[in-house]
Amino acid sequence: MTDIIIVGAGTAGLTAAIYALRAGKSVLLFEGLAVGGQIVNTPDVENYPGIAHMSGFEFASNLLEQAKSFGAELKYEPVKGIRAESGTWHVTTGSVDADGHEYEAKAVILATGAKNRPLGLEREQEMIGRGVSYCATCDGMFFRGKAVAVAGGGNTALEDAQFLANYCSHVYLIHRRDAFRGDEKSVELLRAKENVEFVLNSNVSAILGETKVEGVEVTDKFSGEKRVLDVSGLFIAVGQMPANEAFAGIVTLDEKGYIAAGEDCGTGTDGIFAAGDCRTKEVRQLTTAAADGAVAALAACKWLDAKG
Repeated sequence: MTDIIIVGAGTAGLTAAIYALRAGKSVLLFEGLAVGGQIVNTPDVENYPGIAHMSGFEFASNLLEQAKSFGAELKYEPVKGIRAESGTWHVTTGSVDADGHEYEAKAVILATGAKNRPLGLEREQEMIGRGVSYCATCDGMFFRGKAVAVAGGGNTALEDAQFLANYCSHVYLIHRRDAFRGDEKSVELLRAKENVEFVLNSNVSAILGETKVEGVEVTDKFSGEKRVLDVSGLFIAVGQMPANEAFAGIVTLDEKGYIAAGEDCGTGTDGIFAAGDCRTKEVRQLTTAAADGAVAALAACKWLDAKG
């Protein structure tokens, strides 16, 4: 029997482990892929308070070692389901090529994160950190004075373009339709900027450059005409994909698959808490993931103490 099982060993999950362990609770962490989450792909973290510069991989590694120093136990097993039985939570793990196991806990923190939705371009994953980014606020400053492109048509893409326009010489906003899904006010603000150019009814069809992004090819979806944009960066903002299907019967998911949980990280299900990018929220950043981890852990500890 473990006090708290944490599903996901990204920034939120590892922070939750640190806070729960410091509160005297036993903790078992599960990770199905790689420790650290999305931040491990960021070459330089410079917007986390107190850290001027550090690679995302180093940040995640330090966080893991810190959690382990307090006694965190980590198992690389994907969680397939959770069920309530006899007043406790039973967490089932397993994958296609491995037998599953079942673990018991008094409380569970879901910190499964979310992954950025890719465009599906050839060499897209290879060029992450070499000009391809999914986070303008994380990496935009590296492109100061350079031309960049943003792919997407929702509020995130519009906000990214506004942010980048403050630092970059030129921003191409590429959208596959002739109208944006995001707020019209944001569209008008971008129209007023001299260094922002809309490329509509078009898709990014190729990333150019050998060792880094040196341009992108865009294709008009009606005429088929191709155009090369000379840019140093491609910011992809076509949405994120949470992986919460396994918990749909335990917690409430919104229409996009995010766990319905507020700033208190409570899910409305006794003993189940949600932290980080997997929950409904406006801002998904490294700092907010860490904050969620602390809040969820302390809430779980308080719930356990009250339960006796």
